[in-house]
Amino acid sequence: MPPRRPVAIAALAFALSLALGGAHAQAPQPPPAGFQAGPCVEGICEYRMSNGLRVLLFPDATQPTVTLNLIYAVGSLQENYGETGMAHLLEHMLFKGTPSHRDIPGEMKKRGIGFNAQTSLDRTNYFASFPANDATLDWLLGLEADRMVHSDIARKDLDSEMTVVRNEMENGENSEVSALSERVRSTAYLWHHYGNSTIGARSDVEHVPIERLQAYYRAWYRPDNATLVLTGRIDPAKTLGTVARYFGAVPKPAEPMRAFYTREPAQDGEREVTVRRVGDLRLLMAAYHIPAATHADAAPLGILDDILGHTPGGRLYKALVETGLAASIGVGGEQMPDPGLLTALAALPKDGDVAKAEQVLIEQLEQIQKKPISAEEVEAAKQRARNSFERAYTNVGAVAMALSDPVVAGDWRLYFQYRDALEKVTADDVNRVARAYLQSSNRTFGRFVPTQAPQRVTIPEAPTAASVLQGYTGKLALEAGEHFDPTPANIEARTQTITLDTGVGQGLKLALLPKKTRGGTVIVSANFHFADTDSLRGRDTAGNVAGALMMRGSQELSREQIDARFEALKTTARIGGGLQSARIGLTTRREQLSDALALAAKVLRTPTYPDKEFEQYRLQAITGLEASRQEPGQIASQALAQHFDPWPAGHPLHFKSLDESLAAIKALKVEDVRAFHREFYGSAEGEISVIGDFDPAAVKQQLQALFADWKPRHAYAPIPTHYIDVAAEQRRFETPDKPNGVLLANVNLSLKDIDPDYPALVAANYILGGGTLKSRLGDRIRQKEGLSYGVGSDLDADASRDGRDDAGSWSVQAIAAPENLEQVERAMREELARLVKDGVGAEELKDAVSGLLTQREQARASDPAVAGGWVSNLFYGRTMQFAADLDAKFKALTVESVNAAIRRHLKPEQFSVYAAGDFAAAKNKAPVKAKAAGP
Repeated sequence: MPPRRPVAIAALAFALSLALGGAHAQAPQPPPAGFQAGPCVEGICEYRMSNGLRVLLFPDATQPTVTLNLIYAVGSLQENYGETGMAHLLEHMLFKGTPSHRDIPGEMKKRGIGFNAQTSLDRTNYFASFPANDATLDWLLGLEADRMVHSDIARKDLDSEMTVVRNEMENGENSEVSALSERVRSTAYLWHHYGNSTIGARSDVEHVPIERLQAYYRAWYRPDNATLVLTGRIDPAKTLGTVARYFGAVPKPAEPMRAFYTREPAQDGEREVTVRRVGDLRLLMAAYHIPAATHADAAPLGILDDILGHTPGGRLYKALVETGLAASIGVGGEQMPDPGLLTALAALPKDGDVAKAEQVLIEQLEQIQKKPISAEEVEAAKQRARNSFERAYTNVGAVAMALSDPVVAGDWRLYFQYRDALEKVTADDVNRVARAYLQSSNRTFGRFVPTQAPQRVTIPEAPTAASVLQGYTGKLALEAGEHFDPTPANIEARTQTITLDTGVGQGLKLALLPKKTRGGTVIVSANFHFADTDSLRGRDTAGNVAGALMMRGSQELSREQIDARFEALKTTARIGGGLQSARIGLTTRREQLSDALALAAKVLRTPTYPDKEFEQYRLQAITGLEASRQEPGQIASQALAQHFDPWPAGHPLHFKSLDESLAAIKALKVEDVRAFHREFYGSAEGEISVIGDFDPAAVKQQLQALFADWKPRHAYAPIPTHYIDVAAEQRRFETPDKPNGVLLANVNLSLKDIDPDYPALVAANYILGGGTLKSRLGDRIRQKEGLSYGVGSDLDADASRDGRDDAGSWSVQAIAAPENLEQVERAMREELARLVKDGVGAEELKDAVSGLLTQREQARASDPAVAGGWVSNLFYGRTMQFAADLDAKFKALTVESVNAAIRRHLKPEQFSVYAAGDFAAAKNKAPVKAKAAGP
């Protein structure tokens, strides 16, 4: 089933997700019959149905899409003895069908709906996004009301899905971080079910009686335990009428929901847990109990998270990463209905000083009083929070998802109340909560030490959401943008394309699309080109590192200062490069655009590559490479890449093995990196697209001043890529103690994205493996035979300015338990052969074309995607007509043309196949008994 949401420790980051606004409430419009109007805050209004369903509407006519998020307040918290993993298992089962909806994934895919679901400690939510369309919204609301109470939850579906869930569990067990997080959590809690992993105990998942799962479904899937969030281009009155039509018929059960009253006692001493497994990554983790989301200490704890864990300026980063004791760190605090955990993680180099790193980590957490948090640190963290809120609130679809946790914490308005509470946090508040909760007696780290005088931290009871929100009104809703129709023709008509003659290559090409956007958002995407094959020989490692370190220091600005300056400009910046290109990506506001562009240009043109930052990066790279040495996916992909590598030794694109990559990074000198930038970089040839709320004339003038005069020393010449026939091979790799295996298959094709057969092959691949839940491979390997959690295929076509490059490929990827990989490969080969022999059907093709066109329409509704598309168009000398023509070619496809293209290009016997897993241990396990595939 769609992947479960990781708990807060897996994020290991200070992640906030709302925006700043004004200070007035909005009155909801009178609701239709069957609804009671609730509060409105900053454009979001609440309505309640008589059956208990809560509905939140956030209309935004400027958004061409609609997002639906249906939240059930049920997760691993509501599971009892023998029921662990049941909430997550039920999430999978709700995609298996109802009497009225037999093929949910297929119907979703046919309508071009992007969908998924998540299971967490205290909630399960089902979400979907699609281009605004009344018929699609009507169908989707009908589906959600139907499967709320009428899902099959059948024995046959549980049997087929069991191996899929078990494979998902095995995939998580491959991760050292996931394994350690699970053990720390279960050790930190004695009684409360927050100590249970969402994925559940293997024995519970494998042996749960279908009757118990059905009872669990009836107990928690009900309207009075659900909140429906709808955002985007919706008509509130019409939407509420449709909600009433479908959900009004769902009765509120007479039996009340079971209440949970277990409270975790105060921890009475340090706790220890050690995990010993095969792997190369050394980890340290410390967890501390903290209050629930509605407690007044939640806001200062959130600021404390950021001050400790921010990269590059956070305290743990400075104490552990900058000193070389750790390769990376992370900090995450939970905000849930009941008391959660604040967790800190450090990943150490393979030969790192574990004892010293552990000492420093604990000192930084538990001895803050030696160096109290300063007002400057608090203000910097608050600024980062403000920026995060503001950026997130420009995307109403993201807001729909971000409301999930506040809903289950007691009330969706906590989302805004927490934002406002952050503004009031002082240094005294942060130091107080650090002293209160970051104590040794409240720590779970991996040790137990008896003590004569144990200290206990009592977690205070949190007030109700109603009491916290009494009199709360929120702020003004954010300024909306214009209604923009994202068709290729309209995008083309609204875009100004300009070529600046710089005297280098094809010059500097600009695509400027001014329009009103929510919050005055502006997207900048830029690509600059330099160098050729001969000049790059022997410089590939230096070139890749030069781009990766671009934002770690420039003239007059350190890495931390660059980070702080972009935060002050409310700008998300991505500046880097590779062997033949430099890249800038900015998400900013109209008021900050000019300063953000100037800062980005300074970072790009004057990096200093500080010695300290270079060594930190090299340590991280070495640690990451070493950590991947025994990973099945890494081993299989390395073998595949080596076999299909067409480049001779010394060529800049020549494949490097893991050991060769390690040797190259270890031998690299910082001066090599500085020399690469000095000798190769320039911005006089390239493409820049700007989309959003800006003045085109002013931006054109600034772009010319910033970038047109910087000429690279080595002129750009693309490295040509051509189809090479590679003989098929089959290899198998042993990866001890890795319960999840990987299968990769690949074949080269002579294929360009301008070839006549390209649209037909795209459709064919969409049918073959374009979705884990709904495709031929997904239907066969996951849905019917239950062998894999994730399986799919990809088609890659080449593109070039002169239209000559034709290095395409067709690939298949799957994960499965090692004992099932042979069955996965057999099923894959049978489906490839069936595609060639029988071709595709008329209904299959119709659904595929509909899904592809809807996906393309959805992409054009995204400004970052359009900005990237314009950069690509400018590079290849194309216009938006290319996209319109491709849409027309998809619509014109016939069964005959697609099947003819399949038979011309797809040769199943030429696929090379690579499998990696713990096959030795798998010999003692019985493989899943595969069902007959059928037609």
